[in-house]
Amino acid sequence: MRVYWNEEGPPPATQLLLRQVISAGLRKHPQYKNIHCEINMTFADAKEMARLNREYRGKEGPTDVLSFPSTGVKPAAAQGRPRRRPTKPTLNLGDIVICPQVAAAQAAQYGHSPDRELAFLTAHGLLHLIGYDHQTPEEESRMTAMQKEILDWLEVGRP
Repeated sequence: MRVYWNEEGPPPATQLLLRQVISAGLRKHPQYKNIHCEINMTFADAKEMARLNREYRGKEGPTDVLSFPSTGVKPAAAQGRPRRRPTKPTLNLGDIVICPQVAAAQAAQYGHSPDRELAFLTAHGLLHLIGYDHQTPEEESRMTAMQKEILDWLEVGRP
């Protein structure tokens, strides 16, 4: 698994936590076991997040997290010189965009750390990338349970 960060990405300790969230989420889904997954993580300020939210969701104001799944992408075969051992194919799952200002405000509102909120938003974004949604009560229940399972496994649940 590889995570690419934009220049405004979080500090190294937070990056490690968010990589662990992504890794845990992928491990919960065996279809990703034999694939090298890539994800692009962007931290955007409130102004940029409001622009993205308006452009892609038709909603005003900044939101906490947006996910942009790679659509119609199939794993690419390993490139380069043939190796003695076969390599896993690579699949870019898409992009997760998080607004740290909104995340910090939500963390304060919910009474937990900003890192816990970023972990939650990363789990939420990842699940959207791999096909989860929350348009119906059944979908929301399934997605909420998986978010909780990922965060509990890493022991970053709510206090």
